[in-house]
Amino acid sequence: MGMHAAHALVSGMGGMRTAGDLVARMQYSKKMRKDEAKKYVADKLGISLEELVDPVTMNELREDLDIGRINEAPGVAKGIDAKFRIAKLLDLKINSVEIFKEKIEKGF
Repeated sequence: MGMHAAHALVSGMGGMRTAGDLVARMQYSKKMRKDEAKKYVADKLGISLEELVDPVTMNELREDLDIGRINEAPGVAKGIDAKFRIAKLLDLKINSVEIFKEKIEKGF
């Protein structure tokens, strides 16, 4: 049931069209309430709560920060590349990023 809740939350905030995916990460990784997670993400991004749910603002910001966008484009981060940036930006550990770092340290 946990994954259904995550999908409902992310799609309800616009997912990658806005910042729903980032807010959901904070809720699940740091056990924050939705309002607390929104404020945390907005503060880390340096924007207001209103801008956090604005698709135009977030599309431009996601492109500037290179943290993944809904529409892929050449040269734009996706997959693990975007996750590395998100982990650093939000000061959190993402399992796939940590596993990738360990593999790099071991030389694959």
